[in-house]
Amino acid sequence: MLPSGTDPTLNSSSDLGPKHVAIIMDGNGRWASLKNHARFFGHIRGASRISPIVRKSDELKIKALTLFAFSSENWKRPETEREVLWKLLLKFLKRQLPELKQNNVSLHVYGDISLLPSQVKEPLLEAVEELRSNTGLKLGFCVSYGSRDEILRGFKRYLLSLPAQTKVSDFVHEPIDLNQFLDTKDLGALSDVDLVLRTSGEQRVSNFLLWQSAYAEYVFLDKFWPDFTPQDLEDALKIYQSRTRRFGSVGK
Repeated sequence: MLPSGTDPTLNSSSDLGPKHVAIIMDGNGRWASLKNHARFFGHIRGASRISPIVRKSDELKIKALTLFAFSSENWKRPETEREVLWKLLLKFLKRQLPELKQNNVSLHVYGDISLLPSQVKEPLLEAVEELRSNTGLKLGFCVSYGSRDEILRGFKRYLLSLPAQTKVSDFVHEPIDLNQFLDTKDLGALSDVDLVLRTSGEQRVSNFLLWQSAYAEYVFLDKFWPDFTPQDLEDALKIYQSRTRRFGSVGK
């Protein structure tokens, strides 16, 4: 439901809408539990929500859509549940790759994918490569991802990029463009997130794109991810358009 005073119409201008939307797809397990199903049933239902949201994002002229699929903390989950998640990811790639290719969507993966089983990592990287030349919507999956870990890995990449024998005093006062060393570097100017959505009623960021979302707008929805619809995405964009982003200034 839209907050009171929110314009119920969505301005279709790409200049007014968010260019980069990131979604924390939360609530699969709780959705299943409320229906007296096993947790994996919620993941299956949740995975079915992804394709309609990708299509709607393209329709709404969103330039980049990033989905939190598997966090670095999710490795603590039972192996049987992780196996279900890997199977669903591979199933998505197999079924949706032709449509993504036809619709000019590129695929991006963020996170420490070195930890992934080879039977998951290899098809994932092959799909990224197959869609690399596409110039439309940039679809990103955060897999084995934690933002603190990403920032640390990015800073290490920065240090390794410095000339040999560099001293701390040589660069400590110089500005660092860390964006070019983070997992999202391929997004370029689109790496900054404009809108973060989280389903399930939880109101926290959960170590998700902390650097990229420094000035993002947040919308927290009570719906669990398996119930999330393209209309919910459109409503979230209306909320976004009703806000004034000041980026630390006093605004107009």
